[in-house]
Amino acid sequence: MHEHSDHAAAFRDRFWWSLALALPVVAFSPMFADLLGYDLPGWSWWISPLLGTVVFLWGGAPFLAGASSEIRSRRPGMMLLIALAITVAFVASALTTAGLLMLDFWWELALLVVIMLLGHWLEMRALGQASGALDALAALLPDAAERVTGDGVEQVPPGELAAGDVVLVRSGGRVPADGVVVEGGAALDESMITGESRAVRRGAGDRVVAGTVATDSAIRVRVDRVGEDTALAGIRRLVEQAQASRSRAQALADRAAGLLFWFASGVAVVTFAVWASIGDLAQAVERTVTVLVISCPHALGLAIPLVIAISTARAARAGILVKDRLALERMRTVDAVLFDKTGTLTTGRPTVVATVGHEDTLALAAAAEQDSEHPLAKAIVTATPASRHFREAESHADDAQPTITASAPSAPHAASTGPNHRSPAEVRGFRSLSGRGVVATVDGAAVAVGGPGLLRDLDAEPGPEIAEAARAWEAQGSTVVYVLRDGQVLGALALADEVRPESRAAVRTLRDKGIRTIMITGDARPVAEAVGAQVGVDEVVAEVRPEDKDSAVARLQARGLTVAMVGDGVNDAPALARADVGLAIGAGTDVAIESAGVVLASDDPRAVLSVVALSRAGYRKMLQNLFWATGYNLLAVPLAAGVLAGVGFVLPPAVGAILMSVSTIVVAANAQLLRRLDLRPS
Repeated sequence: MHEHSDHAAAFRDRFWWSLALALPVVAFSPMFADLLGYDLPGWSWWISPLLGTVVFLWGGAPFLAGASSEIRSRRPGMMLLIALAITVAFVASALTTAGLLMLDFWWELALLVVIMLLGHWLEMRALGQASGALDALAALLPDAAERVTGDGVEQVPPGELAAGDVVLVRSGGRVPADGVVVEGGAALDESMITGESRAVRRGAGDRVVAGTVATDSAIRVRVDRVGEDTALAGIRRLVEQAQASRSRAQALADRAAGLLFWFASGVAVVTFAVWASIGDLAQAVERTVTVLVISCPHALGLAIPLVIAISTARAARAGILVKDRLALERMRTVDAVLFDKTGTLTTGRPTVVATVGHEDTLALAAAAEQDSEHPLAKAIVTATPASRHFREAESHADDAQPTITASAPSAPHAASTGPNHRSPAEVRGFRSLSGRGVVATVDGAAVAVGGPGLLRDLDAEPGPEIAEAARAWEAQGSTVVYVLRDGQVLGALALADEVRPESRAAVRTLRDKGIRTIMITGDARPVAEAVGAQVGVDEVVAEVRPEDKDSAVARLQARGLTVAMVGDGVNDAPALARADVGLAIGAGTDVAIESAGVVLASDDPRAVLSVVALSRAGYRKMLQNLFWATGYNLLAVPLAAGVLAGVGFVLPPAVGAILMSVSTIVVAANAQLLRRLDLRPS
């Protein structure tokens, strides 16, 4: 689960210890002493060989092991190239200490190992991606289930439930297993499973699934599916399959290192052969060793990791958490972006979007709904800001319901003209009518708030203006709530999942960049089409289950498109994992976050544009650094081999090693320019 984190910690520890050992190796190097003009004590000759050997054997161990693996797989890459250079440097330095050669590379060996450890530490830290999606799925289940027995109710772990058990799910509690409601009725929040933004009324005979939440009432459920048979387990399997199928593309630097290995090896063989053929065996050994040592990818080893580290740090300051460096790299090539609707393009909360009828419609509805826990009731109360500030009066002896005083001015959406300043309303006798609405006495008048079922129960008919508005709202997918006073329909409210104001700008800019935008949702088609038209997406896919979202991503990929998926719910997790780039809204569920490669800390969909900009800028820096790093090697290696010896120029080993360090500084400085990238959504 934490393989990348463990590797990053291992490279970190080796880096710091190797750096501590490398400093005295460099300080006691004769070359540095001559260069800086200080004298070395006679007894210090053993410090560089001793500490350099420790750095080689312990600090270089990961590269030696990696080289062995690449040799066995016959796929030479970065590890083999590094191992070749440090091994040659070690052998040449050891022979020099023994008096057999004049190639002191102890300081170069130590710095080489330290720089490579730094690069791999940064790389593994950037690669570190928590694989906790499955744990997050399990966390959706309650810690304990209330199983109904002949003696009452007992608490048991969900894992102990069996088919046929009856469980009690209280208001606000999660359903512990799939089953059928056998008693009671409640509005269930299924958004984390289905993507449906509105709470769905479930009563006797209706199916419910594990992980959903009863929002307003208690229900009893007969369990019929447990463990691996639940819908939640099915989603988990989809996540596993999608994650397993993700491409494991090799890093650019590894591919470049593989080519550089063959280049350096070929040059070394030719160098030795040419110098030996002209009878200068000492030069043949010296030139060959120099070629192999300076071909080590100092700059190449840092070219990609530094860009990744700086990109992820810059992204974090902009509210973008990069969990998968390959996902970030792929974002620049995205052809299509799939947006989940609920909680991504919309707020995920019902909001009063329109009213019709008497100017007191919203105020009376808010007063009557003040004591309700239903999501629609909370939206109505929230729409009247002053109604949130209420006080409970003392309970009356003959009334079990608390008396609530609510300040309820009319909302700005009201059809009337001009503000209406009401006195605090006195609310009594609140009752919830299961699946239909609520009734209460407000300022002495009987007020009822509910849907069409409430009108049928009360045999009430709305006026032509209200009826026409209600039909238009329903056609757009809005929920219509009627408000009655003393049996007469006073007005109606339209509630819908509010579109985020930034969604239109995000979609428009993506389309301007030639990226196709698609909204995919579990919502009913009228709701989805209405939101899609407001936002301006190219295509709307509605009424889908989790497996449909996953399949939609796969179909687009089969057409050769690079697909990014943006979502926040459990139902989005398989698609997030399947997509070339999964972007999770940070306010979403743990499952969505863990399944994605990139997490957007804010709810602003325009952050997707910031990820595109970061991906393109980072890729440009990678190419620039790779060009410099490989270009240096392509130039320096032939010079080290002595191609210009005929004109009197031979690159000294020490100069080649210094130039190699300079190339590393250039690569590092170029990567730092990424810090100036502006990732603000505006």
